Amino acid sequence: MEHVPVRCPVCRRDHAYVTPVYPCPCGAPTAPPLLRGAPAEPVTHRTWTDDWVSVRCHSCGRRDQWPHPELCCPCGAVLRIPVRPVATRGSSPASPARSPVPPPGTATHPRPPFRPLVIRTARDAVGAAALYLTWLGYRDVVQPEVRPPSRIDLRAAGLIAQVDSTTRPTALRDVECLWLNALNSSVTSVFFSLAGYADDARERGDGLAIPLFVMDLTGTPQPVNGPAEELVGTGP
Repeated sequence: MEHVPVRCPVCRRDHAYVTPVYPCPCGAPTAPPLLRGAPAEPVTHRTWTDDWVSVRCHSCGRRDQWPHPELCCPCGAVLRIPVRPVATRGSSPASPARSPVPPPGTATHPRPPFRPLVIRTARDAVGAAALYLTWLGYRDVVQPEVRPPSRIDLRAAGLIAQVDSTTRPTALRDVECLWLNALNSSVTSVFFSLAGYADDARERGDGLAIPLFVMDLTGTPQPVNGPAEELVGTGP
């Protein structure tokens, strides 16, 4: 498992990034080849085709497409980690990763390793958030077949959640609308975003004590504010 230093170009915070490892169909662990020394870039716009990188298995030589490595900085920026280019001719999208992913933080009651769902579509993003909420300890997590006008994507016992799978940072209005829906239903709320949050949206989430999470295409949510870190640490 490779560790590389990464500096956030937004807040200048230094991080030690751990390279994600995926299981090749041959069974060998495979990791994206990181480009040491190259600066990380903030993700300001997403396209499904640009968020994948070709990875070659050193055991069998197979080349597959895996999510481009990303890091969620506590300042709210989502950073794309540079990867050494690998020829992609003849490769095909990989199956969902099944390698265990350590939970961010330590819960009061130890949980088994979270098994993420690789995100390729907006529906996958909702499914990944549902898996994560179940892993956190919420019961009876369900998602509607058709998204309701309220834009609530997931419901559980005492909880509603919204998943923003668009390519723009989540706006202030989206966070406020989720909070109002939760207030009217006398439940708590959680927000998941693929592209991060606008500054005022994150500030409002902090003020309203809404847990805010950012997801990368591996399907692993990361907390980006205090309420989210508390939820990961203690559960519902």
